[in-house]
Amino acid sequence: METQKIDAINSLIIINNDRSEGYKKAAEEAKDSELKSLFNKFSEQSRGFSSELRKFVPNAEEPDHDETKNTGKLFRLWMDIKAAVTRNDRKAILSSCEFGEDAAKNEYKSVLEKSGELPADALSVITRQNAEILKSHDQIKAMRDAA
Repeated sequence: METQKIDAINSLIIINNDRSEGYKKAAEEAKDSELKSLFNKFSEQSRGFSSELRKFVPNAEEPDHDETKNTGKLFRLWMDIKAAVTRNDRKAILSSCEFGEDAAKNEYKSVLEKSGELPADALSVITRQNAEILKSHDQIKAMRDAA
């Protein structure tokens, strides 16, 4: 597979690793049982997404299983979530989570815009995952609006 295709898939693996780690940390800190359960669900979801995507990347070129983008905005986002959880501020927690979901949505959108470069089987998996990410985003947004 071409480097550009591998890089696109790796970017999704990394964003899912980051999403999984962020939600795992948020679940550990959450006092609200509904949020704790949701965060664990989304952490597992992203871990599964990363595993699915790895089958499209040669082993020598895939990111580490725990490689994340713990730099810049996403790292600050998860720190914001931790601070909001500590204050037990449901709306702030969900607002920060929505920002993280936006980052995942944008990464999938970027890869799908170049979908002609991806093998059909990879495109099918990415398209399905994108739909699930959009659904997760909408759930977080609705919960935030209701808080």
